[in-house]
Amino acid sequence: MAEKPKIRVAAVQIAPDLDTPTGTLDRVLAATAEAAAKGARLVVFPETFVPWYPYFSFIRPPMLSGAEHIHLYDNAVVVPGPVTEAVAAAARQHGIVVVLGVNERDHGTLYNAQLIFNADGTLVLKRRKITPTFHERMIWGQGDGAGLKVVDTAVGRIGALACWEHYNPLARYALMAQHEEIHVAQFPGSLVGQIFADQIEVTIRHHALESGCFVVNATGWLTEEQIAKISPEEGPRRGLRGGCMTAIISPEGNHIVPPLTSGEGILVADLDMALIVKRKRMMDSVGHYARPELLSLLWDDRATAPMRKSHPTPSFSTSGGPSDETDSTFRAAEADADRAADQRVAILRSSTR
Repeated sequence: MAEKPKIRVAAVQIAPDLDTPTGTLDRVLAATAEAAAKGARLVVFPETFVPWYPYFSFIRPPMLSGAEHIHLYDNAVVVPGPVTEAVAAAARQHGIVVVLGVNERDHGTLYNAQLIFNADGTLVLKRRKITPTFHERMIWGQGDGAGLKVVDTAVGRIGALACWEHYNPLARYALMAQHEEIHVAQFPGSLVGQIFADQIEVTIRHHALESGCFVVNATGWLTEEQIAKISPEEGPRRGLRGGCMTAIISPEGNHIVPPLTSGEGILVADLDMALIVKRKRMMDSVGHYARPELLSLLWDDRATAPMRKSHPTPSFSTSGGPSDETDSTFRAAEADADRAADQRVAILRSSTR
């Protein structure tokens, strides 16, 4: 068997710039260069880091959040656009895979989006969080199954989920079944307190064990000055501290290096890719340890759209009938329409005998 490579990766725990439109992007570009200088071939940033995570929504009632919500709209990321072009250029310049969480604006809606840039600068995945959590539902729209993909990159097969998507076992299984080698997790950080940090650790270590992959997780950080700016009252400020667990986990569920739970910094570790086979030889949850004839996952990978044509406008051949191309399009549309609506939800199927 050929010797498996070792890949150096970096997870960044960092504070956003809450004051200037391009300040957080500047921090992303600087941290990308620093991670590359340390020899990293993959760098991961926190959830919706650009321009910033909507911390205000966690501590303020909806009727008092309008101005901050509009401010987030004004500074959100359009994909593709100037922000993605700058990050792509940095990935290409340093030859590094970049995973960045952004607030994506698509016309009148914001989405929690995860972007994966390959080492050549190509945007190989844009996915949206499928279900925003609790307070986040007032801020973001819902993603769809089209983003539940594992992509090939210069460092291996990467899958990604954001925050409490890791509590959706079917979403995790969709990535596991595509044989992810490196799983990227992103959380906001500086939220809820120590209990959140503990929950993050349990969640990412369990996924590494169950998937038999590496997990690279990044959480954000807020300074005391930023916390004071978000909330003028001390009571709500308690909800904006702690909850940081930037970590790199092996397929055996262990921390490869000690986690970063306070302050800013870049965590760097070398991934021994041979550990994937070592783990899966004992337990491959989508292979020899699976029972697909008893339990399987149904995944609708279509992108949702607010409007569809039930049938395309027909074009006709010179003989007066529909062209072969049009006929094929009709058949494809009919086949698409025949798929049941409930396939939009991933479900476990069990056969009854």
